[in-house]
Amino acid sequence: MSAPDSYRRPESIAQLRQVTQPPEVRQRRNAEHWTAHLYLRDISPYLTWTLLKTRISANGVTGFMILSGWLTAAALLVPGIGGALLAVVLGQVQMLFDCCDGEVARWRNSSSPAGHFLDAVGHYTTETLIAIVLGLRAASWPFQAPDDYLWAMLGFALALVLVLNKALNDLTRVARAYAGLPRLGNEEADAAPRQRLIAVARRVVRFFPFHRMFHSVELTLLTFVAAAVALFTGSPITERVYLLVLLAFAIVALFGHFVAILSSRRLRA
Repeated sequence: MSAPDSYRRPESIAQLRQVTQPPEVRQRRNAEHWTAHLYLRDISPYLTWTLLKTRISANGVTGFMILSGWLTAAALLVPGIGGALLAVVLGQVQMLFDCCDGEVARWRNSSSPAGHFLDAVGHYTTETLIAIVLGLRAASWPFQAPDDYLWAMLGFALALVLVLNKALNDLTRVARAYAGLPRLGNEEADAAPRQRLIAVARRVVRFFPFHRMFHSVELTLLTFVAAAVALFTGSPITERVYLLVLLAFAIVALFGHFVAILSSRRLRA
């Protein structure tokens, strides 16, 4: 598809799927969220079809992804189960736009570093804001000073740990680039730990992949469950315990991720 054809519309949904959802996209290791495999990639071409009728760029679609992510976090400011349910819906909308921006880029052959940058901004900021708002919810937002400051600060602490954990992958890529090493693919061998004990721990974690609970989708779903439990208990203790559990698991995930990177081939020539 040449540059003059970049705004040519697809002739069918089947053609759009063939161009925008090639096997190398659908089968990327850890690059496709389970919601995409489950149903989003089935419906995203229909939204992409509509977007391609406009002049919106792939980066413009990413802008909608970022905005929907921020709205997801903002929805959690609504107390109780209502805000949690709205966040679940908006979290799915964000992931739908996350599918569509790449599809628009592939159809129009307009992938760019700016697009990858904006995509990362969307995920970083969304998960950070959700963590901060979870602290506010645990503090029974709107909270009173000084008693509720502890829970708000724990939310900020969770946000910091999540950002650091996500940054480790980017830092790995930067380190390889500075060392003049080629870009890593998605091969399992590159991520496999070299030390036997760490490899065993990694296999154990696969049976309980708690590190995946910090994606925006999982966070909204877990928050909805916590809000449902809190609805029956009638006490803020439920969401406070939930926040503490998230923070504890996040710290373990950060440490484990750091050790796994150092023990793998990702930082070796």
